Amino acid sequence: MFEIARSELIQIFRNRLVLVTGLIIPVAVSGFFVYQHEIFSDLGSLGYVAAIVLFSVTAFGLYTTAVTTLAARRQDLFLKRLRSTAASDPSILTGLVLPVTVIALIQVVAILIVLGVVSTSPAEIPLLVVAILATMAMMVALALATAGLTNSPEHAQVTTLPVSLAVIAVASWVGISGTENLAYVKRLLPGGAATELVMNAWDGGVSLADSLPLLIPTVAWVVLAVALAGRLFRWELRR
Repeated sequence: MFEIARSELIQIFRNRLVLVTGLIIPVAVSGFFVYQHEIFSDLGSLGYVAAIVLFSVTAFGLYTTAVTTLAARRQDLFLKRLRSTAASDPSILTGLVLPVTVIALIQVVAILIVLGVVSTSPAEIPLLVVAILATMAMMVALALATAGLTNSPEHAQVTTLPVSLAVIAVASWVGISGTENLAYVKRLLPGGAATELVMNAWDGGVSLADSLPLLIPTVAWVVLAVALAGRLFRWELRR
């Protein structure tokens, strides 16, 4: 697994397109929200800004890059060759998505630290950590499912758009309007409960006991996406 991850990390830094779409663009977008945090916090709160940063990186960096990577490795038959080795299917997939996952985690942590420095630190750091990890798990799972519908790296530019835009839209909807109205609908949508969890962790005012149940919808999306990936994912070229 770690040999696969090391090889994939090398490929990431050799591919200029991946560097731009997976590293530079998410950081640039997140940096804009941090720079203008006073304006966006007036729309929602600092927790809303933190949630948008999280989903900007995980949607446009982690999710999109993971789908593109898996589609590219299928197209060049690398997945097929790996499957002929002693490595198990889970270790192969983990090795391929591990580098971009770690990179995205570093990006999120670094940008949120900057946000905390220029504004106010999060009220519940452990809860924020849980929210970040749960969100990243959801986006990786959705990437595995989407990769099953993606024929090529070029096709990934189309297949990743619905989920990427949806989670950003849901995060903005929840962050700006709150969950006083249509709470169950907002929490059941992908990213809705995670956004509320990040807001609770950053802004405070909500007990830990009341916040932890918000993990359930996010975990449910992980389970659903993994189940879909099991049915849709292909190891060889799609015909």
